[in-house]
Amino acid sequence: MLSRTADHLFWMSRYIERAENLARLLDVTWQMSLVPQSEEAANQSWAAIIALNSLEEAYAAKYDTVNGENVLRFMVSDHDNFSSIYSCLRMARENAHAVRGTLTTEMWETMNSTWLEAREKSFEQIVNAGVGDFFEWVKLRSSLSRGTTLGTLLQDEAFHFIRLGTLLERADNTARILDVKYHVLRPHGEEEEATDFYQWGALLRSVSAFEVYRKVYRDVITPERVAELLILNSDMPRSLRFCLNGVVKNLELLSNNHSGETLRQAGQLYSQLRYGRIEDILKDGLHEWLTDFMDRIYLIGNGISKDFLVPMDEAA
Repeated sequence: MLSRTADHLFWMSRYIERAENLARLLDVTWQMSLVPQSEEAANQSWAAIIALNSLEEAYAAKYDTVNGENVLRFMVSDHDNFSSIYSCLRMARENAHAVRGTLTTEMWETMNSTWLEAREKSFEQIVNAGVGDFFEWVKLRSSLSRGTTLGTLLQDEAFHFIRLGTLLERADNTARILDVKYHVLRPHGEEEEATDFYQWGALLRSVSAFEVYRKVYRDVITPERVAELLILNSDMPRSLRFCLNGVVKNLELLSNNHSGETLRQAGQLYSQLRYGRIEDILKDGLHEWLTDFMDRIYLIGNGISKDFLVPMDEAA
């Protein structure tokens, strides 16, 4: 397969997955903002989204204060913000258009119709209709895109590059969501038990893991078990271990003479997840561990670009 074609497929899948995960992160932050709390605490949660996406400078150029409305506008529909949901859906469609002949009709129609509908939604329309409904729409369109891919595309190299992009992006974003929310939701007194349950439930629902948690643990929600589920569970589709397992498998199927080091890095990270214990991760500091994980995901993605895709400088 031509490296440019592989590049478009890889980034098409990353952008659609990124849009979905951003919708999940914004959704859980919005839900938690509805819980009684100080304005300062609520704004800290919104500021964390900007910081985690390294958008402080771009945000400050447009807004003087950090609050829910400004962050939502910036991250949902800002045309100049390349990390907004609007921009992610646009770039997913552009990459899909570039490899139209490689995609099935169902895949292209899904991607194209998603973008055509998204570009007609102004921020005011989204707010008036309900931001929660918009986030659900983004998640639904992403799921539809994955479904048409799994159900119609020949499972050849094109399929493996799409899955590789999806799983790599999902691992990165699950780590980001957990990193942003874990330390905000600290255990409080018994009088705040209901609030804590609501907030942890909202976090689990943001990664479609609430029912999964109940099935696996059959007990009250605790921070340690939430972290264990989203990091080490082998059967949870959005856990870091599940994603890295898929990354390694697809890298093995795509391997060439240049990809040995990238495969080694991915395999080493997966082994730590496969044989790791949540007690050891928490003992060393969850934030530090997740930061290191995201750095290593970036290096794996950079290695994939060098081994298979268009070099970063040429793509730029």
